[in-house]
Amino acid sequence: MSREQKNRRDFLVKLGIGAGGVGIGTQAAASLRSLLPNVSYDAPTTVKVGLPADFPDGMKFLPEQRLFVFREGKVFHAVSAVCTHLGCTVRAEALPQPETVEVGGAQLRVTHRFACPCHGSKYTGDGKVVSGPAPRPLLWFHLSVSPDDGQLVVDLAQEVGRDFRLTTA
Repeated sequence: MSREQKNRRDFLVKLGIGAGGVGIGTQAAASLRSLLPNVSYDAPTTVKVGLPADFPDGMKFLPEQRLFVFREGKVFHAVSAVCTHLGCTVRAEALPQPETVEVGGAQLRVTHRFACPCHGSKYTGDGKVVSGPAPRPLLWFHLSVSPDDGQLVVDLAQEVGRDFRLTTA
């Protein structure tokens, strides 16, 4: 084999090894990059649910958020519609007569009670467990008013006590 053929062969071997190394490096980088998502598919934790005037006195169910929003005049509170047993959506049942209960030292007018159709858990109008397999009361979420458009905003990541109320102007 001549010296010229040997140099050519060495060059092609080095070129092949280099191309293989670049290919493996590119694939490794792409594999590592795939571990980091481009987009978060988590649902937003703060949700605008509408203007206070859109809510009638009493209760309004928001199926997309699985949430009950209660209004009494200018006072609002939000209760989760997710059963604390296995996550079924509870349904509201109207009481024959509204009741007034004390929750956290404040009076609350209760017009509904809640029942889980999946396993029979029952809750009072303020979300306390009455019976069934549910281990905890229904969650209450923080409400606020958006400064830019005046809509009610529910923070589904901020649980509040059952004595929380939002009073609008």
